[in-house]
Amino acid sequence: MTKTAWVFPGQGSQAVGMGNDLAEVAKDKFAEADDVLGWSVLGRCQSEEFQLANTLYTQPCLYVVECILTDLLKAKGIQPDIVAGHSLGEYSALYAAGVFDFVSGLCLVKRRAELMAQAADGAMAALMGFNRGELDEKLAITEGVVLANDNNSGQVVISGTPDAVETIMAGVKVKRAVKLNVGGAFHSPLMAPAAHEFDQILTDLPFKNATVPVLSNVDPTPSKDGEVLKQRLMQQMTGAVRWREISLNLPEQGIEAVIEVGPGKVLAGLIKRTCRSLTLKNVGTLEQVGAI
Repeated sequence: MTKTAWVFPGQGSQAVGMGNDLAEVAKDKFAEADDVLGWSVLGRCQSEEFQLANTLYTQPCLYVVECILTDLLKAKGIQPDIVAGHSLGEYSALYAAGVFDFVSGLCLVKRRAELMAQAADGAMAALMGFNRGELDEKLAITEGVVLANDNNSGQVVISGTPDAVETIMAGVKVKRAVKLNVGGAFHSPLMAPAAHEFDQILTDLPFKNATVPVLSNVDPTPSKDGEVLKQRLMQQMTGAVRWREISLNLPEQGIEAVIEVGPGKVLAGLIKRTCRSLTLKNVGTLEQVGAI
């Protein structure tokens, strides 16, 4: 039997209209989410793109849609052998692994989104096509900026103070550099105040042991231990997303196929550049669920 990983995308994969085709089959789940959030997930998903791109709405909407797709796959008798999620997607992965229930996870995501939306100081930029040694050297000597997302050998995201991010962009030869439209320096030490407040909430929430191994953003070694997974999640807001290492670890765990559960094909694209031997599939719509 083919060993399969389920991976869950984070902010940036959202699309206007996502989840609309799930409205009837997941009516109760959407209603449950709307009660927790105080606003309509499907309403936001159908709204203007600038509203959906707001962190406050993007993160809960992605979590809800990804959890519903997870439920539909499991209802077909399909189960993952290992799970991982990119940034916000780690919450969907933990739900898929049975670490917490839907509402508990949504409450965490709601508060995470609120805290991250309040982070006004900082900047982020995506860099593509560079010399890794040169980049690492420049980051090491530039105060106030860190590697936030190590996506693959040719694509990373840096995060920090606006001046420090500009210094890296100007000082490292890259094929392409794009400033991200975010309000804060996510996955950097500048998120420490928000992370400290969020940790108080995480501490009080019991985490069950996972039903399948989870590869965490800050530590890509597989674990099913609920307490270990909680400690890793506590580090996530200020720690780097080590997606390149997660991708490389999949074949080492015997994984042969990967299903990206959620809108878009961002993670499939990143994994394909790192591990060409893996079979990649996407499940972001009801039709794609049916095709699995």
